[in-house]
Amino acid sequence: MATAARRTPVGTTTLVLRRVPPDAAPLLSREELARASGLHPELARRLVALGAVEPVGGTRAAPLFADDAPARLARVARLRRDLGVGIAGALLACELLARIDRLEARLQQYELSDPRPR
Repeated sequence: MATAARRTPVGTTTLVLRRVPPDAAPLLSREELARASGLHPELARRLVALGAVEPVGGTRAAPLFADDAPARLARVARLRRDLGVGIAGALLACELLARIDRLEARLQQYELSDPRPR
């Protein structure tokens, strides 16, 4: 009597092809973003859905994020944890901190290009 061969379930694999210019920083998948930020994947997904970081490439199903996105997510989580502010407050604080950084960089450029003695 012949025994029936057991069938193993066939899984599916999703491939994401990325074309990255040689001088560009690598883009991060959703899983890489969570790992690099030190956050639970579900919290990282929730923060992305709330607009903490925006995808810079990929598809809707497989978004890709810039290499500075993990630091922003970690900062939002740190503000929530350490200061007890809500997600909306943490997002606003991050936007304001980023704006301050940009303004300070512009001020430094202005000061370096100003020929007047101080």
